[in-house]
Amino acid sequence: MNKFTSKKEAEISVGTHPLADAANQWQRQARRKREEAAQRALTEKAEKVEVGADHLSSGDKKLAPLPSSLSPKQDHGGDSARSSWRQAGREELLAWRRPSRRPPLSSERRLNKVIAEAGCCSRRKADELIFAGRVSVNGEVERQAGRRISLDDTVCVDGKPLARAQQMLYLMLHKPVQVVSTAADPQGRQTVLSLVAREFPGVRLFPVGRLDYFSEGLILLTNDGRLAQRLMHPRHHLPKLYEVLVRNVVTQKALQTMRSGMRLAEGEELLPVEVTARSTASGCTLLRMVLRQGVNRQIRRMCRDLGLTILRLRRVAVGPLQLGTLAPGHYRPLEEAELVTLRRVVGLR
Repeated sequence: MNKFTSKKEAEISVGTHPLADAANQWQRQARRKREEAAQRALTEKAEKVEVGADHLSSGDKKLAPLPSSLSPKQDHGGDSARSSWRQAGREELLAWRRPSRRPPLSSERRLNKVIAEAGCCSRRKADELIFAGRVSVNGEVERQAGRRISLDDTVCVDGKPLARAQQMLYLMLHKPVQVVSTAADPQGRQTVLSLVAREFPGVRLFPVGRLDYFSEGLILLTNDGRLAQRLMHPRHHLPKLYEVLVRNVVTQKALQTMRSGMRLAEGEELLPVEVTARSTASGCTLLRMVLRQGVNRQIRRMCRDLGLTILRLRRVAVGPLQLGTLAPGHYRPLEEAELVTLRRVVGLR
């Protein structure tokens, strides 16, 4: 028969047993030693942090006093209380140890950007030159494209000192007909760059996008490779507005075909085109078309497949940029508001 008649009597009996008293006393002593050791370790860490802070501040500033959560407690209310102030102590020490990130100086710029802005090449090509070991900074080969350099650093590409960075230019040009919208032409025809080369000698400009040989209108010239890349990328393809004068009377069926999306004779699928038609006094039709694709000679091929004869094709707007009254063959710098809006619509700041 069991000696204890109830659980309570058993607990009382065990609690008064000499071995149980010894075990409880040993546990209390061990717990007290752990707490004292933790407090000593925390105090030593705080002193080390204070010494380091004094060195950093040359003795002018002292370490802020430890918060109350780090102060030794007179009354420990159990494991939850001890863990809370220990966690607070660790966070405080980590905050002092965590190095602060120094923002780069305004005069410091990335190496690949400096090379691109100097007109040497694009930023992507600059990365290739750096990785190939063809770029040196202050006489030492540099293979890190993200290396930040100051105005006092000397940069050489293939042993030749880099020219000074070019000023960014943004020109709106009204391209005339029979002018090639490329930087150079193997057939020796006049290019869009030849129209501005006299005013900007030595500046590496290039056209953004293209207009065919017999088309005219707005085209952007710049030496900002990053902006040009965004403008020509399909993800940022800006809507372009064209005025197209055709000889024929355009039927509603033809307009509906363009508005619903059509397939070219070569098999290319086109997105729907916003188009409006207005008759002129001469019996021709003036179409205003908004394109959102970069298909080569899209308008001319569309009109060909619909049996329409183009008399004049002019681009009058690209995104937020408007050609306005700018005469053929003339150009003007973009206004500040135009440039800010243009950079914003392609995700640049």
